Amino acid sequence: MKDSGLTELEAVLAVARHGSFRAAATELAMSTSALSATVARLEARLGVRLFNRTTRSVSLTEAGAGFTAQVTPALSQIRAAFDAAGDAGQTPSGTLRLNMHSGALRMIGPLLHEYLRRHPQMQLDVVTEGRLVDVVAGGFDAGVRLIEQVPRDMVAVPIGSALSTAVVGSPDYFKGNRKPRRPADLSRHACIRLRFASGAIYRWEFQKNGEALIVDVNGPMTLDDMHGMRAAARAGIGLALISDAFVREDLAAGRLVRVLADWTPPFPGLALYYPSRRHPPAGLRAFIELVREMNV
Repeated sequence: MKDSGLTELEAVLAVARHGSFRAAATELAMSTSALSATVARLEARLGVRLFNRTTRSVSLTEAGAGFTAQVTPALSQIRAAFDAAGDAGQTPSGTLRLNMHSGALRMIGPLLHEYLRRHPQMQLDVVTEGRLVDVVAGGFDAGVRLIEQVPRDMVAVPIGSALSTAVVGSPDYFKGNRKPRRPADLSRHACIRLRFASGAIYRWEFQKNGEALIVDVNGPMTLDDMHGMRAAARAGIGLALISDAFVREDLAAGRLVRVLADWTPPFPGLALYYPSRRHPPAGLRAFIELVREMNV
């Protein structure tokens, strides 16, 4: 919106957001002096001071707080109108950069393939990693994570249906071990543990009839990869707690056996999320529309 005639308003909101002229100038690709002059022009025209400035901090005045509260939603609508008009009739092209964990990639693979079939001028650049990243700082257009992990300042669009986890083991494992009937029974079983990217070990979560339990399990193997966990469970190393979508084919074929199913109810699944402050470009908007269409 550099040439939209709303530069002064954008400048004020950026400074208010960051509480810093330097950080706001970086976001807007302006020099700090130019940004300060832009804000000063608007203050002179309004006849009020919008910010209290010291050598160490910048904060909104009472008048500034009231002004930004009224301008923010209006400017969001104006941004959307400018962007929508600019994108009207535009064929999605270019690169769509997405961040997600490897399990999400496996689950939404068909969605990505359909997107490329429909929009041959688009390219997908998908980065998978276990840690939750700031998609804006990382240069991504959007991310895919569990709904409960989506930052509150992002727009979230659910993908697919609810998910659930499954405690699974191989038929050979259960030949020598009695099936657990409740989570407490896991203390007598070898379990394959999951390590997060942060280094923390996942504590197995269960719920039944409103009762929630968290169990610290032990076992001969700790992994940070779902493929490795599934392979270890199939090999009879121990029990694994893993997304049921990830082992559905193994369960159907009898390569794995599910236990404690009544303690692993469904929970909200994946969501596509993207910054709420800006109108999505054509490529991302087309992906959002496809996600919503396939959710119907």
